[in-house]
Order: sequence, then C-alpha cells, then structure tokens
Amino acid sequence: MKIQICGMEWKNPVTTAAGTFNARESGRRYDITALGAVTTKGVAPEPWPGNPLPRIAETYGGMLNSVGLENPGVEAFIAGELAELKARGVTVIANVAGHSEAEFCAVVERLDETAVDMLEINVSCPNLYEGGAVFGADEAAVAKLTRKLKRLTGKPVMIKLSPNVTDIVRIAEAAEAAGADALSLINTLVGMRIDLRTGRPVLANGTGGLSGPAVKPVAVAMVYRVCSRVKIPVIGMGGIMTGGDAYEFLLAGATAVAVGTAALLDPEAPVRIVHELAECYEQYGDPHKRKVV
Repeated sequence: MKIQICGMEWKNPVTTAAGTFNARESGRRYDITALGAVTTKGVAPEPWPGNPLPRIAETYGGMLNSVGLENPGVEAFIAGELAELKARGVTVIANVAGHSEAEFCAVVERLDETAVDMLEINVSCPNLYEGGAVFGADEAAVAKLTRKLKRLTGKPVMIKLSPNVTDIVRIAEAAEAAGADALSLINTLVGMRIDLRTGRPVLANGTGGLSGPAVKPVAVAMVYRVCSRVKIPVIGMGGIMTGGDAYEFLLAGATAVAVGTAALLDPEAPVRIVHELAECYEQYGDPHKRKVV
C-alpha cells in the first residue's frame, strides 16, 4: 500500500484529519508509526482559546463541532507536539490556521525552519480582516494566499478546501494554478441543531461543522469531481469509518485519505482502518489502478 506523495513515500495511504489526533493520547491507544502520516491540530501564530461551550453536539449520522481551532500557538506546538512526533519517526503534516494572510504567512515561515514534512493550509478559516469572508470561498483569495505561502517555504503546501462553496472544482483549479502541491477535501459542512425546550441553538456559537458518515456521499462526489480536473495529489476525507470507506475515496481518485470523526468515537479507528484497507487491497486490487476518474 505504499504511495508517493509530494516526493515523500508513505507506507500506506492513511493519515489523520486535523483536530482529531494527538501524539500523546493517540499514541497510548495504538502505534502511530503504523499510519502513512499524521496530521496535527490547527496551528496559529499565537494561542487561540477556541469558542465557548457547548461546542460539540451529536446528530444523526455524525456530529457538529464549533471548537474554534483551539490551539497553544506555533512555538508551543514546535516544542511539544512536533518534537514528540519527530522523535517517534512519523511523517508530519502540520495544519496551519490564521485569521489573515499575515497570520498564515507567519506560521508557514516559522514551520519552514522545522522538521515538519508538509503543510496543510486551512483556508476555511474566516478572514477577519477582509469582511469576515472565508478564504476558501473565493478562488482569487485562495490563489493569492497560495502564491504567497509558496514563496515562503520549500515544504509541500497542501490547500484544504471547504465544501461550503458554489463550485469546489474552480477553487481547486485556482489553488493548483497558483502552485499548490496537493489538495485535501472536504472540510466540514455547515450545520445546526436547535434545542426544542429552549428554542436556542445547541451549540453556543449557533452553527458548527457537520462531519461523520452523513457527509461521506457528498465528500466522495467532491473528491471525484476535483480529481477529474486537477493533476496534483488529493487527500480525501469526510465520513470515513471503515477500510471500505477509505477504498471508495481512492477509487474516486484520491491519492490518500484522512480519518477524522471515526477517531473521536473509536480512538483506534485510524490504525483499524489501515488493516481493513489492506484487506480491500487483497480482495479488490490496487484502487489507484482502478480509479473511476
């Protein structure tokens, strides 16, 4: 199941989704070196406290979250999480968060000096300094940010795309044209639950990101559409709960997959999915040779 992605060899095509993995806690449950790579929680220039509670809610076939990218900041990440991961010899994809171009640039410049293997840019972050719009909803903004970041680092830059757009293919093509080395998709869909007793949203922030099995058909379709139009590698994600789910994304054209919500339900899900995916390879063959795109 070895793959080549952005000049790196992964032992298998499975990584974790940002925000659902922690070196210490996940490492207590399974051998994290068994994964192709690990993707960290979002890293910002300074510590972010995240959104007020409650910020997680269950829903049919998934969950809503409005965590708000709580993180300790880039310096704490480098000294803590990154140091521990590299000591274990794993391939590390650092998820980068920011409220403005300047913040994204600051984190990328700092991480370029480290042993991080790849950078995943979360363009679903609201751009608070340009009217509160989301970077990932505007192809010109995505292209502009991608070009800036590519000038600041020699590490592979992967753009994480939001599904909450009119045409995700146009955003993907803009990122590729601007020099992105890879794409990851999908991020969460916007969702909401309302408490019948209070008449108020269940989440303190009102809306949140919907993830889990309910979004998988949407995610597979978007991965399929993007992979049919771009030449750079795509990491597919969205509702992967089993090795069969992962295999489906690879058939849709993805080079690799990321496991997220499943790991919140079952901490050992990522490594379980690696084993189940291996069984799919044995039963159905190499999915990269059977792509439907």
